[in-house]
Amino acid sequence: MTDSHRHTLDVPGATLSYVVRGDLADATADSPPLVLCGSPMDGTGFGSLADRIPDRVLVLVDPRNTGHSLREDPTAPVTPEQHAEDLHALVGALGAGPVDVFASSGAAVNFLFLVAAHPDDVRILVAHEPPMAGLLPDAAAISATCDDMVATYDASGFGPAMARFIGLVMHRGPVDDDYRAAPPPDPAMFGMPTDDDGSREDPLMANLRGGGVTRVPDLEAVRSASTRVVVGVGEESGGPEDGEIAGRSAHAVAAALGVDPVVFPGGHNGFLGGEFGQTGKPDEFAERLREVLAG
Repeated sequence: MTDSHRHTLDVPGATLSYVVRGDLADATADSPPLVLCGSPMDGTGFGSLADRIPDRVLVLVDPRNTGHSLREDPTAPVTPEQHAEDLHALVGALGAGPVDVFASSGAAVNFLFLVAAHPDDVRILVAHEPPMAGLLPDAAAISATCDDMVATYDASGFGPAMARFIGLVMHRGPVDDDYRAAPPPDPAMFGMPTDDDGSREDPLMANLRGGGVTRVPDLEAVRSASTRVVVGVGEESGGPEDGEIAGRSAHAVAAALGVDPVVFPGGHNGFLGGEFGQTGKPDEFAERLREVLAG
């Protein structure tokens, strides 16, 4: 097994933690470090995918307030710009030039913000299902639903808020008045706690407070960057109109950037191999990622 070493990096208001698999000295301009990042998922979600890419130097990231990463105020909002500046500092700390990136979910949004602000940081960005709902026709309804989710979290805690979140991300097609008027789902349906433990430090809710689902970066800056941006969408996530929010958003991001989306095996969790009790298609996913990175 490739040697792994955990590192920390101090950034404004937080300490980031990341694991390097392999030796950064072995990275080259043609095969730079490959950063694997999710949000709010921490780096442990990439174990199966990382095991299937043994010939690359890998960097598995815990974004601020997830996993081993900490921040001074774990209840405060975290914006995509803050995440992007954290990632900019991380690339600088690696000291291996522009990196390649596989970013999933919220991290795909954050890395698009990074490319807009610091285009020399990333050589290839594979943005897998960025939930950039601000580009969708029902953006206002999704934003209001996210606001309801945060209000539920503040009033009732993790379980009821996460039940709303799961219901939203599983919903297919536009978020309309009928969806908004429906009663919130029971947390027990999804195995979520019904009692409030009083904690208000959940990283997903911090990202929602910071507009992580509704904000859009400077897309002209992304289009103008030297970074090769690949927008990935899961084969099981649906189409641009009838799919899940992350899948629909991926189609919208690709259209806004003037590129065709690249289909990956599985759905939003296609790279998982049992992490968090979820199994996608990690073998096929890793093969597809290799093809995409090879260009």
